[in-house]
Amino acid sequence: MSDDIALSLSVADADHLKELCGPHHSHIAKLETLLGIQIDITGEGINLRGGAEAVSRGEATLKSLLMRLEQNLPVEMPDVEGAFRIASLPDQSDKKTQKSNSTITLSLQKRTISPRSPAQADYLTKLGQDELVFGVGPAGTGKTYLAVAHAANLLLRGEVEKIILSRPAVEAGERIGFLPGDMKEKVDPFLRPLYDALYDVLHTDFVDRRIASGDIEIAPLAFMRGRTLTRAAVILDEAQNATVAQMKMFLTRLGEGSQMVITGDPSQTDLPIRETSGLADALGLLERVKGVSVAKFSASDVVRHKLVARIVTAYDKRDNARRAALGSKAVRALAEPPLQEKTTQKVDDNA
Repeated sequence: MSDDIALSLSVADADHLKELCGPHHSHIAKLETLLGIQIDITGEGINLRGGAEAVSRGEATLKSLLMRLEQNLPVEMPDVEGAFRIASLPDQSDKKTQKSNSTITLSLQKRTISPRSPAQADYLTKLGQDELVFGVGPAGTGKTYLAVAHAANLLLRGEVEKIILSRPAVEAGERIGFLPGDMKEKVDPFLRPLYDALYDVLHTDFVDRRIASGDIEIAPLAFMRGRTLTRAAVILDEAQNATVAQMKMFLTRLGEGSQMVITGDPSQTDLPIRETSGLADALGLLERVKGVSVAKFSASDVVRHKLVARIVTAYDKRDNARRAALGSKAVRALAEPPLQEKTTQKVDDNA
């Protein structure tokens, strides 16, 4: 097309160019699909051709990935997709902002983690700044995983002495009855996602030793009552299933030298009908309090299978339509006169 522009990006390191392209040039093919442009690899670097805006976004994405490689960080397909999402933000044309987002990394025993969406970049920034952080949004956005990874990073660097991970032990819509075994065996099924995140970023033997020594503690929310949690990274996951009283109890456990992260999806509470979610209540009450920050995720930030984002969007659309319908019914009910008044008026007319 006549409006197309061409841009060349020089890559001096041949190994970096090879990693940037991916196996069988899969990374380049993915970017061509995402951007709708043509990308050619030469002996000296990369040539981009297409619409001006798409080429500019492609350049920003590739530069961000090159920064990862220069820091000896791997580039895999999720990193390519994450760099594209971040480069798609309007303010990412600023070179300083690009570099800032590309250098937000957590170097752990098994993985080096960096943001894969603009919301994740904002979340990691807030985790590094504030003492109390809320991460709210749908499943699959990385809220819990990044919180656990951040806590693990603090422990490895000696900035905290222990990690405390907690969840409300609320059945998600099913009645599972009495579980066999001791207390740990009874509550572990509720806390399994927290174990999974820990084992994904830290070596298994390291996690097991730290759990045995008490440096890593995973316990139901009810076990937090009466404690003061000092010099610890504290996470409450699935917080939408905490009651208002439980949330207040948990938040007031925060002790000296500690950081607390609360994660959950206010739209997915499993509490009994008419029971107010402690997460929704706390967000309304504390969002403007100094030292508290809120990182919000949406369906566009889902980093699991791409179908998950579509599923979340479909449910949100349906739920929003239902809320709108209920709201219009309430308005009509207020506008209509009560039935008794109508009847009285009819009798008066007949008189």
